[in-house]
Amino acid sequence: MDIDKPEQEILEELKEAFAAQYGDTQGARCFFAPGRVNLIGEHTDYNGGHVFPCALTIGTYAMARRRGDREIRFHSLNGSEERYITCSLDDLEPEGKSGWTMYPLGVVWTFQGQGMILPEGFEMEICGNIPAGSGLSSSASLEVLTGFVLKSLYGFDVDGVTLAKIGQYSENNYNGMQCGIMDQFASAMGLKDHAIFLNTADLSYTYAPVLLEGKKLVVTNTNKKHRLTDSAYNDRRSSCEQALKELQAAAPIENLCDLTPEQFTVLESNIRDEDRRRKAKHAIYENYRTLQAVEALQNGDLATFGQLMNESHISLRDDYEVSCEELDVLAEEAWKIPGVIGARMTGGGFGGCTVAIVDDDAVETYRKQVGEVYLKRIGYEASFYVVSIGGGPRELK
Repeated sequence: MDIDKPEQEILEELKEAFAAQYGDTQGARCFFAPGRVNLIGEHTDYNGGHVFPCALTIGTYAMARRRGDREIRFHSLNGSEERYITCSLDDLEPEGKSGWTMYPLGVVWTFQGQGMILPEGFEMEICGNIPAGSGLSSSASLEVLTGFVLKSLYGFDVDGVTLAKIGQYSENNYNGMQCGIMDQFASAMGLKDHAIFLNTADLSYTYAPVLLEGKKLVVTNTNKKHRLTDSAYNDRRSSCEQALKELQAAAPIENLCDLTPEQFTVLESNIRDEDRRRKAKHAIYENYRTLQAVEALQNGDLATFGQLMNESHISLRDDYEVSCEELDVLAEEAWKIPGVIGARMTGGGFGGCTVAIVDDDAVETYRKQVGEVYLKRIGYEASFYVVSIGGGPRELK
């Protein structure tokens, strides 16, 4: 679905599809939850560090209503895989299930596991305008959306932080993806024109204004599809956990990101494997970069913020090794263009997108120059999106 399509058009399509699938729209309600982009602070969220994401105005939409039986029914306007799935509230265990409905079903499963029992099933029509496989957290958006739908339809007393925790728990334990909480938190707690400065060690957070006067936030999609559950993402987390155990033998820390870069320099020899040492180094230095970046933004120093974005990409490429040729071409070509304040890969890696801060009068040059080099070197086109920072989940009237 076109990310520039007006919301009212999306809602009309959603209503037509719901009526076609379920007979009518009587009693059905419409909802939205955003995707996210992370400005800086990558692979720190499961290491007790800081992240700095923001919700986007693109995301996932749903029309839903309760049923009078035990069935749950999902239908999606997106994707090429099976779009219609039905199951029972009495058969929610993950065994034998696959596909996109693992995300909403995992949320239902978690709600019930936490004592929020659905007395009857529901039916839901879903569509989204987050580009598939882009790394802008369509899965977290769908999880938060489902949680918000359940809260609204059944009257559960659940706040945004709890919705984020439920989304993360379901993805970890239902989908087998050992993600941190950043994606779900950004979707559940987004605030227009603000990024979220989140300490993932204790979930304390503040909102920081991101008012890019004379500049744009440009997301560039490699169009290389990725699925993190099939990638080395879980291996990276395992490496960090092992490195933490080795460091804890020498220092009283709970998380890798409890250490400053200076402290890590003293202690790093306790990590016996060189590869694990580099993974730990990335997490600790990235956490420090995030602290510096937020301070720079608050001081109006976008040049420093941009330089720290660039350094983040280099560390993700060289130390954490979650970049790829496609992402590197996008970032490295962006750095050559006057008017690009900073550019880095964003998200889990192995594909997906870069995010860049670009002067208004350099946006077209950025699109043209980066796009031409990317096509020549990679063999297919990248996609460019000028995005805006939006709010969290909401019901649409």
